[in-house]
Amino acid sequence: MEISPFLDRKLTRRFDTFDSDGDGFIAREDFELSVARLGREFGLEPETPPLRRLTELSLGLWAHLSTVADADADGRITVREYKKAFADGLLETPDSFDDGYLPFLEAIMAIADEDGDGRLSEDEQVRWTGALMGMPETDAKEVFRRLDHDGNGHITTDDLLEAIREFYFDDHPGSTGSWLLGPLDP
Repeated sequence: MEISPFLDRKLTRRFDTFDSDGDGFIAREDFELSVARLGREFGLEPETPPLRRLTELSLGLWAHLSTVADADADGRITVREYKKAFADGLLETPDSFDDGYLPFLEAIMAIADEDGDGRLSEDEQVRWTGALMGMPETDAKEVFRRLDHDGNGHITTDDLLEAIREFYFDDHPGSTGSWLLGPLDP
């Protein structure tokens, strides 16, 4: 897979959201920290079924990433290793991507959708993205505005999945997915 300069910037941003402790590497602890922060944000104990599910999925993602991206097997992934994994086919097609990402979105929705209506309010979106990925509130609100295509004040799992797909597979800077993780560095 060819990584365009624009996708390169997006991958750098995604890498940064995975790097929970800001040490410049992705490691298992980053996944544990982000899920723990999300649990605290929504008042969930670690053994709560929805949080346990997200923990299992996150650690499974870590195991997969470490297998395909940790070239020197040191237990941590550099941004260079992360991008090389993408170039080598980490994401095959939008369809296979959907199959892999939907369980994560469903697990996040089970935590963040506090009223259980199958939609996220702006507040719920701001809280989960801030806790899990360290997204600043102003960026999360702008992302929400862009995702709420019909202006009804809510977004769905489908809205998120479409934007995530665009993030990785659409090279157009104006797409909703391009803004999924906030503004990209120039």
